[in-house]
Amino acid sequence: MKFLTAVCVALALVGMVACSSKPKPKVLVPLALLDGGVKPQAITATEQGTQAYQAKQFEEAKKYFEQAVTIAPQSGQAHYNYALALNALGDTEAARQHFLEAANLAPGDKTIWDSPALSPYGNPAAPKVSKEHPYGTSRPGIGSGPR
Repeated sequence: MKFLTAVCVALALVGMVACSSKPKPKVLVPLALLDGGVKPQAITATEQGTQAYQAKQFEEAKKYFEQAVTIAPQSGQAHYNYALALNALGDTEAARQHFLEAANLAPGDKTIWDSPALSPYGNPAAPKVSKEHPYGTSRPGIGSGPR
């Protein structure tokens, strides 16, 4: 009986440890700007911002990524990188705006759309779902049921 109790306790502990371990979060990496039509200054600012971001110098990275957005405002990757830096600095509302802008500007970019940085903000292309009562909105009156 003691053996069976010990086995049950051991299995319970193993189960608790296995269930409580969270998967490692995906490492967020700034994206390179696509060469097509992007000014070299934006690419240079992005490269400098990426170096600063990887060195965890988020204020400096923000400055460079902001320059890239100013130079290439139609680049989804530039907005995404800027949002990463803003998010790292705790400015979540501004980050949210730039994550959504990045997704809108780069509709086919799976890296941006599948990013764990964007997922808390939902899918901007998804239709809004109304939360109607499943049985409709009107209430039956007294005596209005089937006869």
